[in-house]
Amino acid sequence: MRILVIGGTRFIGFHFTEAALAAGHEVTVLHRGRTGPGLLPDATHLIADRDADLSALRGRSWDATVDLCAYFPRQVRELAAALDPGAAGRYLLVSSLSVYDVPAAPGYAEDSPLLPADGPEAEEVTAESYGVLKVQCERAARQAFGPETLLVRPTYVIGPRDYTHRFDYWVERLARGGEVLAPGRPDAPVQVVDARDLAAWMVALLERGASGAYHAATPPPFGMGDLLDAIASAVAPPGTTLTWVSEEFLHAAGVTQRALPLWPAIPETRATSTADPARALATGLVLRPAADTARDIQPFERVPDTLGPAQEAELLAAWHRR
Repeated sequence: MRILVIGGTRFIGFHFTEAALAAGHEVTVLHRGRTGPGLLPDATHLIADRDADLSALRGRSWDATVDLCAYFPRQVRELAAALDPGAAGRYLLVSSLSVYDVPAAPGYAEDSPLLPADGPEAEEVTAESYGVLKVQCERAARQAFGPETLLVRPTYVIGPRDYTHRFDYWVERLARGGEVLAPGRPDAPVQVVDARDLAAWMVALLERGASGAYHAATPPPFGMGDLLDAIASAVAPPGTTLTWVSEEFLHAAGVTQRALPLWPAIPETRATSTADPARALATGLVLRPAADTARDIQPFERVPDTLGPAQEAELLAAWHRR
């Protein structure tokens, strides 16, 4: 296939482009040239800003278009307008599990109700607007590219090249060993997917001409304890222990989810972290163990605003004194 990738040099896009090239496809990557301009030399690179000028797409056509960085519905509409009729081929939008309203029950499927999204389109991505904007992007995608549109709804994406370092924080922390502050409850649901598994599966979906919505996530039940235990099994030195500190205590101390990444700190996050990936697994999604991902994470500098050693020690001491 000839595949157009919108935003293909950073994290998921890098892994998708690499997987598509390895599978023998011709890949054109449209990006701003800011992230690794020398990466992926076997791909064709179009340097453009999707929010400014997409004229580089005129007169070209592809069998499939993979959109990795649509956060506003106008971006989907503008992409469709910039392409000649039919030039996109099958359109794949990387969306999010954040599109869902609070599900009725754990293990919800792709037909679970979405967030209400009939209001104005937000001009800024925030924790409150993100999910609604993704619903609006999905709606715009189906309107612009038709009912064959492919919607991939991943959970937290982890793995090498992750610029958010959310999963990496726990790899780095558990690799230091000692007493580790673990937030909330070990059975609080959380879901992850390795970017490399996500990428290889999305290539396969395009190859088989799939359409519709799919979850990309660890099958439930899978809790924060399962995740930290998996990481610890891969990187923690002997004697490492987890001390589970209650949400109430952490909230009272002003600790946020940003300080302890992936912590399902609010009910809405816990509710949507139980998506059933059965449909994706039936189409070939293969999920590597989180321990294997942890082994592949390279050392990095600590992300600002995450919990530092001194603050963690203070919180643990206060927890033990309560």
